[in-house]
Amino acid sequence: MAQEKKIVEEVSGWLRVYDDGSIDRTWTGQSEVSFMAEPAMSRENYVDGVAVKDIDTESGLRVRIYLPEKSDTDSEALPIILHFHGGGFCISEANWFMYYAVYTRLARISGSIIVSVYLPRAPEHRLPAACDESYSALLWLRSLARGNMHEPWLSAHADFTRVFLIGDSSGGNLVHEVLAHAGAEDLSPLRVAGAIPVHPGFVRATRSKSELEQPQSPFLTLDMLDKFLNLALPIGSTKDHPITCPMGDAAPPIGSLKMPPMMLCVAETDLFMDREMEYYEAVKKARKDVELFLSAGVSHCFYLNKIAVDLDPLTSTRTEELIAAITEFIKSH
Repeated sequence: MAQEKKIVEEVSGWLRVYDDGSIDRTWTGQSEVSFMAEPAMSRENYVDGVAVKDIDTESGLRVRIYLPEKSDTDSEALPIILHFHGGGFCISEANWFMYYAVYTRLARISGSIIVSVYLPRAPEHRLPAACDESYSALLWLRSLARGNMHEPWLSAHADFTRVFLIGDSSGGNLVHEVLAHAGAEDLSPLRVAGAIPVHPGFVRATRSKSELEQPQSPFLTLDMLDKFLNLALPIGSTKDHPITCPMGDAAPPIGSLKMPPMMLCVAETDLFMDREMEYYEAVKKARKDVELFLSAGVSHCFYLNKIAVDLDPLTSTRTEELIAAITEFIKSH
């Protein structure tokens, strides 16, 4: 008789690791929210002003592209938003409905082409795997900009001199990591025009005041944070690792990095709030061009909760404000 495999690690509702090394990411929490973690189908025809398709590149990189509809008389090339999804480096996919709902809206309102990267996930692919794939996506855009490769939507409609990096939660950490590498690379004719880390998952090995005092939610608890990072960080590392603590002593000095203008987005009741503000102060001290956008009265990645966006007036308003601020940042750079 085959022996039943046993769970050796579980992250509430999101992920189970078994003793045979297999991983189960089936959502086991409240059924009414499961649709947000299900794939949204691609569709190359325009629906509500945006077309969406998934592509696999020759190098194995996989991305989802959101193309906003242009009028027949509009010949202006569109900026590119290169997106890194969140999920504690362990869960989420670029095609999840929670991202689809937000990034179709952002593509339409900002008039930008969004390229969202399918990231390798831990524990099968520990860090820096997600960092490497994120950077590979930027180099793929450079190949398109140089004409060495061709992708119909991007080659025909994109302005490669206006590429913006954006990331949610752990994807915000990836924004910093890509910037740290890109500054030493010849990306021409591509230009990274700006960066938008949204509620990045910056931490230290010691608990911050906001981690201890801010309310936890089913979408982010301290237990989730600890378990995801234990599965994602290189074995033997602590949260003081440069990927999770880019303002720490183990990370390259921020002053030594070549960084474009940045808008750091922070939520007032986020568990990560204190470390995000520490990062903001470090970037300012390094005399980099950084602005802070604060969403009052809401928590970590509130805008990805489609139910709250639809039913809660505060979440709806804050989401509208966030998208407007991102749009304005893009238009002004």
